Amino acid sequence: MEQKPASAPLDTNQIIEERKAKLKALRAGGTAYPNDFTREHYAGSLTEKYEAADRAALEAQAIAVKVAGRIMLKRVMGKASFATIQDTSGAIQIYVADGTTGKEQHEAFKHYDIGDIVGVEGALFKTKTGELTVRAQSVRLLTKSLRPLPEKFHGLADQELKYRQRYVDLIVTEETRQVFVTRSRIMEALRRFLVARGYLEVETPMMHPIPGGAAARPFITHHNALDMQLFLRIAPELYLKRLVVGGFEKVFEINRNFRNEGISTRHNPEITMLEFYEAYATYRDLMELIPAMLLATAQDALGKSSVTYQGREIDLARPYARLTVAQAIQKYRPEFTDAVLNDRTALIAALKQLNVAYRPHDGVGALQLTLFENTTEQQLFDPTFIIDYPAEVSPLARRSDANPDVTERFELYIAGREIANGFSELNDPEDQAARFMEQVKQKEAGDAEAMHYDADYVRALEYGLPPTAGAGIGIDRLVMLLTDRPSIRDVILFPHMRPE
Repeated sequence: MEQKPASAPLDTNQIIEERKAKLKALRAGGTAYPNDFTREHYAGSLTEKYEAADRAALEAQAIAVKVAGRIMLKRVMGKASFATIQDTSGAIQIYVADGTTGKEQHEAFKHYDIGDIVGVEGALFKTKTGELTVRAQSVRLLTKSLRPLPEKFHGLADQELKYRQRYVDLIVTEETRQVFVTRSRIMEALRRFLVARGYLEVETPMMHPIPGGAAARPFITHHNALDMQLFLRIAPELYLKRLVVGGFEKVFEINRNFRNEGISTRHNPEITMLEFYEAYATYRDLMELIPAMLLATAQDALGKSSVTYQGREIDLARPYARLTVAQAIQKYRPEFTDAVLNDRTALIAALKQLNVAYRPHDGVGALQLTLFENTTEQQLFDPTFIIDYPAEVSPLARRSDANPDVTERFELYIAGREIANGFSELNDPEDQAARFMEQVKQKEAGDAEAMHYDADYVRALEYGLPPTAGAGIGIDRLVMLLTDRPSIRDVILFPHMRPE
């Protein structure tokens, strides 16, 4: 092995200088970064096809291959050398010897470094220990690596490095690569599920003249040519519902949203969401659709219907519980009686006792929700729909006909965090206008996350939005759940970080 033992400190600057000297010699000898090697085979597919082949039969076939990849291991043994190269599909061993590549190429190969990218042409064989190997007839250096690879990332001191230098993390950590392969499969599965049910994938603007569709503080930018302020999208909801008005009765968008909020294990300023809307459906229809979607996604992407998250099993095939905000609070905190939960003064006293901040203008419904978020949501490990949210905290949701103080809204909680939010859409333009005005009052009172008044959206509703239900699913949190990752940064390729 040409790697230094873990106990020996690496003088990174010295290694870089040595590698730059090698690069200088390459430049003097011709093209340092050639681009004329054509790969024809992948390590993973060769392994899958020939791993079980008989050694003698494989040797007799003399199967010619052309592979390329990064050197991850290297052993030099006089007239012969072995190395392991890694490509996007996996790794494969190569054998380089004076008798196959010639002494000159083999001598050059001896000076290649861990991390260099090479192209190899040769034939497959198996070593005496049965390892599938490429007997190189030619090996070329395609890219010189100037920085040494770490042997591994470990411990808290390196966790930030994993996020800042994801490219290095991906090179050396198979587990990280698999997380992001799974993330891609999850998104593909979600798309297939919706398209198979007649949904149309669409794209809506990412820069909005008025931020809307969610309660969040936006990022602000400026369009120079039009000399106007714009907001990075906090949600695509109002545009997607405009499309339902226009006659696209089933639409979805996998979108990037930007929310100017804190960073935590559950929050990143830039997030990925799935939002979908269906005409002539209600929030109860979506509470049937979403469990089917998550189950199909897990089976498609993972090949199973249950997952283990942080040591606890979650069965996505089981029926999801349904509780109101008050019922959920009382299930886990029975000391909060109906008398407390329906009395504004008592709720404020309870929040003060818990040292939980609240907004002075909040009514009973909003105070209940604050209490729920600070005492109960983290208890909801098994899939649970929290339903019938207060109207005052649901400015875009349809009021319940049975109780106008609540809306036909749900949030889905799994593993103690919100995964989805959905509701029967408010399609009464006059009610929507009044709710927007109430949001404006809250904004004027100092609520930075309250919504703006969107006159064009009200105008769209005046043309007629059919009875519609819609929902949003947080892709990042869903990937955390399905890959057993404790932090949102583990499932975002390039999470936002403080400056180095």
